[in-house]
Amino acid sequence: MTPAPMDVKYLRDPQDVLRTALQWCRSGRAVALATVVRTWGSSPRPVGSNLVIASDGAFEGSVSGGCVEGAVIEAAKEVIETGQQRLLEFGVSNDEAWEVGLACGGEIEVLVEPVA
Repeated sequence: MTPAPMDVKYLRDPQDVLRTALQWCRSGRAVALATVVRTWGSSPRPVGSNLVIASDGAFEGSVSGGCVEGAVIEAAKEVIETGQQRLLEFGVSNDEAWEVGLACGGEIEVLVEPVA
């Protein structure tokens, strides 16, 4: 049996997040960009995935499939205020992963930087 083709209207071009960052900056909004810079083990998003965050808390994109976005958004607000980039590390050990029904753990590093 051949799988049904995916409905492409639901697929997002990775450049959309960067376009959003540019649009928000041009409209005068203070913005930070979060980028996955390293992964190990199980990771919901690959290196290069982006999340753009405005100072008012609006955001577009994803760096983790939802599990650490809240922490990244809070860090981004601080980055916007201070103008200083931050490197965030998140991880789940293999034992912790097994306890919640995942096959293995993993780690991601996310660089959050101001966009000028």
